Parts: sequence; C-alpha cells; structure tokens
Amino acid sequence: MAILYTAHGHATGGRSGHGASDNGVLDVTLTTPKELGGDGATGTNPEQLFAVGYSACFLGALKAVAGKEKVKIPENAKVHADVGIGPREDGTGFGIEVKLSVEIPGMERELAEKLVAAAHIVCPYSHALRTSTEVPVSVI
Repeated sequence: MAILYTAHGHATGGRSGHGASDNGVLDVTLTTPKELGGDGATGTNPEQLFAVGYSACFLGALKAVAGKEKVKIPENAKVHADVGIGPREDGTGFGIEVKLSVEIPGMERELAEKLVAAAHIVCPYSHALRTSTEVPVSVI
C-alpha cells in the first residue's frame, strides 16, 4: 500500500495521563472511566478518541462513495460510533466492540443503506477492523 499521509501522536501516563499529536493541534488530558476503575475525572479516553476518529473517517468515506454516485450528503449527516471495551473471553486481555449508526436526514432509506454499505467497504477503519490488520510494535 502506498502511504499518502501518516499521523503522529504520543501518550504518556497511560489511561490517566496526556495525549497529543506531534503537531500540537490535538492535546488532551486522558482519564480512566469509573467503569474501568478510574475516578471519573474530566478528560477523554482512548475509546472516545477512537469513536470520534472512526465517525469522522466513516462520514468521509460516505461522502466519497456518494459523490461517485452524484449524490450529495447533507451537512447535518452524522455518524455515531459506540466503542465498548471489556475483558476478552480467553482471559488474555481486553477487546473492543464497535457499532456505527448513520443519520442522513432527508434521504430515502434504501439509498442511505446502499451508500452506508459502500462506505463500510471504503472506510479504512472498517477495513482494519474487518481484516484484523497486523500492527508492528517496536521498542525505540
């Protein structure tokens, strides 16, 4: 695959710490939700960041496939992502489950379903989750 863009980010402190993009535009306090043993302090968490990123990417894919069909996605279209985390059944760690719900006001349901199905194929987040993309990990 020819890489067109690479985002760079980092985190310190784990789930209760700090995260930022290398260009400084994204700069967040990370907190652990009460449900995962945290104190519920104000901040965000990896699941929220994943949900927002996936939503934005999926909406971009939806607009791309709609454009090829000469269909305009309204500005108030919205993708909701629910990202759940919990222990894996094999007891070796945690896993995530993701559900997307797409709102396209004013669009006929059949057309919306067709475009959403096509976007699910095009979206790189969907592709990565569907294909269990391998992630190289190294120590620097």
